[in-house]
Amino acid sequence: MTETVLLVGGGGREHAIARALADSEADLYACAGNRNPGIAAVAAGFEALDTTNPTAVTTYANEVGATLAVVGPEAPLAAGVADALDEAGVYAFGPQEAEARIETDKAFQRRFMRENDIPGCPDFATFDDMDAACEYIDEYDGDLAVKPAGLTGGKGVKVTGDQVTKEEAKEYLRNSDYDRVVLEERLVGEEFTVQALVANGDVRVSPAVQDHKRAYEGDEGPNTGGMGSYSDATLELPFMTEDEYMDAVDVLEATVDALEGFKGVLYGQFMLTAEGIKVVEFNARFGDPEAMNTLPVLNTDFLDVLVAAREGEELPQLSFAPQATVCKYAVPDGYPTEPEAGAKVQINEENAGEAILFYASVDERDDGIYTTTSRSFAVVGVADTISEAEQIAEDALAAAGEEGLRMRHDIGKADLVQQRIDHVRELRGD
Repeated sequence: MTETVLLVGGGGREHAIARALADSEADLYACAGNRNPGIAAVAAGFEALDTTNPTAVTTYANEVGATLAVVGPEAPLAAGVADALDEAGVYAFGPQEAEARIETDKAFQRRFMRENDIPGCPDFATFDDMDAACEYIDEYDGDLAVKPAGLTGGKGVKVTGDQVTKEEAKEYLRNSDYDRVVLEERLVGEEFTVQALVANGDVRVSPAVQDHKRAYEGDEGPNTGGMGSYSDATLELPFMTEDEYMDAVDVLEATVDALEGFKGVLYGQFMLTAEGIKVVEFNARFGDPEAMNTLPVLNTDFLDVLVAAREGEELPQLSFAPQATVCKYAVPDGYPTEPEAGAKVQINEENAGEAILFYASVDERDDGIYTTTSRSFAVVGVADTISEAEQIAEDALAAAGEEGLRMRHDIGKADLVQQRIDHVRELRGD
């Protein structure tokens, strides 16, 4: 039987998923709030709809005869789209709303970790009273990460002693409309991500990736959804040991054991500190941009994973090409605070050279493709070393031009990677 897969979502992450499924024995359909030209080019059908509307998604799934679905972004998971698809008889590779709380409710996430003795949980406190939260900030001996409990697209966290002062953090809370916040010890170290494909109790992990959240080169400026990322030709990153990678895997496995019934992608964002691995957060889906590092080097047929998950079978062991990847995003001028839309995108698959092009939030018009107010597109270099992959990505950005766009050119460059290595050596006291 030929599988019919519905992909929910229209960003760069979803373009990577679509590309991973395009070469498989499946008919691919997609739905999203925006028409992603990269996804539309490889899908048999593309429907523009509100992906947080479970009825709209399941109606389209039934129209195309979907036998499987992959839910890409977090907002549809929070809205119960996976629940609705499962109920309609379409197996959704993505957690139901209750399990997705591991991402969508950071207060729940921390309590869950503490109650289930999940390793790597930092000290934290939760508040629904912002005045009480401000008092805690005043009384806390040290710096804190201030996290809204709900979804903020990676842009809501403020860290005292790094991004803001304690006074600015309190002002941030007083001026916010957040119902609940989590205040937790500031973690100092190097961040990295390990993503796992999960179903039927099985956990299949992928190479570690390091994302770069800050808007500007040198890790300056406000947080974004992610300006780019890199992975090495091994499972671990250059600043990590194999044991540290396995410590992160242990956390993911313990989390899946405690969640019971989780299916989809469990994304662990970790901090390698002087005291070992700590959990920054969990996400319940592929990362964006991390999916664009992971899926291009996945040798295992992604469709085989989806079918095994649905059938209640053991998930296949994952095989990855021993290659490094570097992903660099192009974003509109002014992103993320005052983005300017409307610049014509000059890059396409023909002039991207050796890089892989992933479209994200763009507007496809009769005369071309234009930027919106979010991240526009990403280019990914794949090669034997990080430096070679970085050069491939950088060459593609040169073809894209910089009119109306901004990029972080330093991602994956040797000096920035060496800074990470030196930082961890310092933390270890080497």
